[in-house]
Amino acid sequence: MCGIAGFTRFKNNFGSVDDLKAMGQAIYHRGPDAGGEFLSDGVGLCHRRLSIIDLSAAGHQPMESANKQSVIAFNGEIYNFLELKQDLIQKGYNFKSETDTEVLLALYDEYGTKMLDFINGMFAFAIWDHKKESLFIARDRMGKKPLYYYVQDGDIYFASELKALLALNIVPKTLRLDAVHDFFAYQYIPDPKTIFENVFKLEPGHSLVINKNDMVINKYWDLSFSNQSDLNEDALKSQLNNFADKATAARMLSDVPLGAFLSGGVDSSGIVALMAKNSSTPVTTCSIGFDDKKFNETEFAKIVADQYQTDHHEFTVKDNVSDNLVNISKYFDEPFADPSLVPTYFVSKLAKEKVTVAIAGDGGDEIFAGYSKYSIDDIENKLRQKVPGWFRRSVFPALSSIAKSINLKPFKKAGSLLHSLSLEPAMGFYITNSMISDEHWNSLVKSEVSKKLGSYHPSTLTLEKYNEADGPDHLSKILYTDIKTYLPGGILVKVDRMSMANSLEVRAPLLDYELVEFAASVPSHLKFNNGEKKYLLKEAFKNSLPESILYRKKMGFSVPLATWLREDLKELCIKKLVKEPKGLVQVFKQEQINKYWTQHLKGSHDHSNMIWSMLIFQLWWDNYMEPTSSE
Repeated sequence: MCGIAGFTRFKNNFGSVDDLKAMGQAIYHRGPDAGGEFLSDGVGLCHRRLSIIDLSAAGHQPMESANKQSVIAFNGEIYNFLELKQDLIQKGYNFKSETDTEVLLALYDEYGTKMLDFINGMFAFAIWDHKKESLFIARDRMGKKPLYYYVQDGDIYFASELKALLALNIVPKTLRLDAVHDFFAYQYIPDPKTIFENVFKLEPGHSLVINKNDMVINKYWDLSFSNQSDLNEDALKSQLNNFADKATAARMLSDVPLGAFLSGGVDSSGIVALMAKNSSTPVTTCSIGFDDKKFNETEFAKIVADQYQTDHHEFTVKDNVSDNLVNISKYFDEPFADPSLVPTYFVSKLAKEKVTVAIAGDGGDEIFAGYSKYSIDDIENKLRQKVPGWFRRSVFPALSSIAKSINLKPFKKAGSLLHSLSLEPAMGFYITNSMISDEHWNSLVKSEVSKKLGSYHPSTLTLEKYNEADGPDHLSKILYTDIKTYLPGGILVKVDRMSMANSLEVRAPLLDYELVEFAASVPSHLKFNNGEKKYLLKEAFKNSLPESILYRKKMGFSVPLATWLREDLKELCIKKLVKEPKGLVQVFKQEQINKYWTQHLKGSHDHSNMIWSMLIFQLWWDNYMEPTSSE
């Protein structure tokens, strides 16, 4: 796992080796083992290396092809590179190293940009073609590896992380207001937007080619739910076992120590079971717990660790969350407020003490319907079907307003439910899962900001992806929506930044694109079956895991957020929200910030998600907009 950065030099002739080194230094944590730069009249490429396969100098990047026609900077792992290598050898190619990087160069030489059709892996790479004088950039299908870019006067500047672009001091830090609204609604900023105007993220499953005259972005992969399998449950379960086993085994290839994240949930536990099956030595497993038993899953992780006799390690997050959060937040170049970033950082830190590569269970919830929100959505849709549409749309909004005006939790919940039920399913799904209500946003946002935003609403993203989906039913459409939004924008950003902060590579077998395509073909009733989430996945793991793991209530790496904000993070909140909200007050009214903070502190209201997002936004502002601010 590595970090890449670079730029073209078509028009501006900007950039030196020192500039490349500055970009590399900004992402040093992504690859502390080695670094390299390549500079020509047309391009500058930079690479930071975290050595995983072929630890020798032969794997040094940027790497030139054997015929000197192309040069690559590559971040990621190609899991089928050995098979691809054999095919290329039969076509007459020779290789000097054991790296997947050299295989990518040969693939480009053989197939050009069509090479993407052959690759199974997680990646972001840039290939400079000397002959064509063009730069080819690509990002993996699921969006595991990040790629930011900025275009100015016909030249592109790109990097694995935004901080490497900022190191050039040419990117204007102009706040993108619709992205700010998105952040408070989703707790992340969705692709292709970033927090800054004119800076973008290359979307998952997309590639980009730029030359002196043009820049073209191409979608080379999408996920289809249209081809639903007609196989019976047993046959599908067998296929799922085969896909998961193959994907896990492929991700266990490494020349450095390898282990696993183990939360005690179905996904990570199932992956550990498969790793144990494919390993001749005990699997190293790492778990994170909390003092608060309601959020502590270590006892469940221990059950699986004992069953498979793993080399198990635990860490308990006890106190000092405040100081840790200030430090951890610096690794996110954009506001990012998924609270599970805290345990993800600590489990990555723990794992790095034991291994260099960790395998995780990410993806199971999105592709097999494992989140509680899918249960809530199912209940809401059943209620919608029982009430005539005209009645829901005309009467429920008024009833919702009345219920919300009563300051008692049951009435507030009823009001929110009635509001959601008054809407169509896609919009209801957005409203139920949004992290800030329209009422709260409108009360907070400054009038001048609201005017600039005009009619923009964050639901646009959810509705857009929902309508793009080709699934035969509502569940398929919301799974597609989450796979295209929440997965790459939230889950995978969190895992990438927190693992890379600790120079740790994380691999996710359940996000193997062939497994994901298989999951899309599984009928919805075998994912969400009479209220049972992840039904087929649990059936597939039935012979490997005890019922206490398979059927316990999902916790999902939760944290005691409300308690943190009233206790350990209290002083930090007062400082950042009340005394020094320099960034927040660019967008929000100070008196409203104070109001919601006071209500939460007193316990009369639970504004956990909103307060947490405001705190994270201010910490980001301090780190990236006013980096000289004292902490």
